[in-house]
Amino acid sequence: MKRSGLLLLAVATLAGIFSYMAHASGQDDGRAVPIFGIKIYPGYRDWRLVSVAHEEGNLNDIRAILGNDTAITAYREGKLPFPDGAVIARIAWRYVPSEENNKVFGRAQSFVAGSPTDSYLQFMVKDSKKYAATGGWGYAQFDKDGKPAEEAPLKTCFPCHVPAKDRDYVFTPYAP
Repeated sequence: MKRSGLLLLAVATLAGIFSYMAHASGQDDGRAVPIFGIKIYPGYRDWRLVSVAHEEGNLNDIRAILGNDTAITAYREGKLPFPDGAVIARIAWRYVPSEENNKVFGRAQSFVAGSPTDSYLQFMVKDSKKYAATGGWGYAQFDKDGKPAEEAPLKTCFPCHVPAKDRDYVFTPYAP
């Protein structure tokens, strides 16, 4: 009886750990955004870095732009338009001063990623047939807990990207 109880406890503990790890690593929990039907891509945090950016004004964030293998290959080869299957991710945090670093420097000059923004995670997914009406790209946005955005903000994605049409609607250039 003791053995089966310990086994049950071990299995329950492992299940809890794997469940937490899946959530913490951004694994897909099955919730898709409206309009485009995109879910969180499992393992997106292991994708390669395209670039980093700091947005000022109302956004005031610092962000990492990542790409899956298809996107990275296209970036490196300078291929436009991006091929179907390319996925670009954007992760954003609030841009905050580093008090610890600034003490060392003796002035305010160091800034770091703080808490996640409301639209923490975004994806652009290239599928020229499925998303033909939006330049071949589907868009997704999720908060820090993986909750998908409502329909209204997603309707603003493509119009915002239209000025970058000559770069296949992608703002961020590759930073080798």
